[in-house]
Amino acid sequence: MAEASIAYHGVGKRYGKLWAMRSVACEFRKGEVVMLIGPNASGKTTLIKCLLGLVRPTEGHITVNGKAIGPDPHYRRDIGYMPQISQFPAALTIGQLLEMMADIRMLGKDELEDSLVEELGLRAQLDQRLSTLSGGTKQKVSAVLALRTRPSILVMDEPTAGLDPLSAKRVMQRASGVRDAGGTVLITSHLMEEVEAFADRVAYLEDGSLKFLLPVQEILASTGAKRLSEALPIMLEARLTNDAVQ
Repeated sequence: MAEASIAYHGVGKRYGKLWAMRSVACEFRKGEVVMLIGPNASGKTTLIKCLLGLVRPTEGHITVNGKAIGPDPHYRRDIGYMPQISQFPAALTIGQLLEMMADIRMLGKDELEDSLVEELGLRAQLDQRLSTLSGGTKQKVSAVLALRTRPSILVMDEPTAGLDPLSAKRVMQRASGVRDAGGTVLITSHLMEEVEAFADRVAYLEDGSLKFLLPVQEILASTGAKRLSEALPIMLEARLTNDAVQ
């Protein structure tokens, strides 16, 4: 079994009296893509934000490469993050944003992977202000920022939303490349058909709890379905029936 790069140890997050996530315990391994799925308000975003240090857990802790994360943000140097909706400084151009983020991470040109700029057709738009970009172009910029630092951990929240089919394919291929290089990739998506070809395991969250974390092939085999989009409803209905009986 591959070594874990990320581990959640009884992690929970409470906002006032409401638990957004509770008692999550799992490991995400090196060399795998995990698809995070679940209904709205299931805990997916909270799970990601706790990993990124955007919120602090109310209970439990998270380890990255065996070390517990805390206030020191240094561990995030190895994490690439592609949010579903990016908020960019409106007055900057694409090129200025790329330069600024490289400076913040203190990375030289030889440490950056910028071929995705060409693949996504952004080279001719580097002088364009971020405030003028379409939603799809902003997604492309977000993908470049997440991947150009050669991350060993990649977190992508609805990465293909707003992208044309070719760009979506190229972004997902890059995510697969991170996995193939021994990295860990976490992807949230409602488009299972696009992600299942890349995913090794599926994590299903509901009501702030992790209900299961299973290999894709195990899910397909247990339900007799050929696609995840068919298998998951079968599995979830069976679980609801078992809970009702109990």
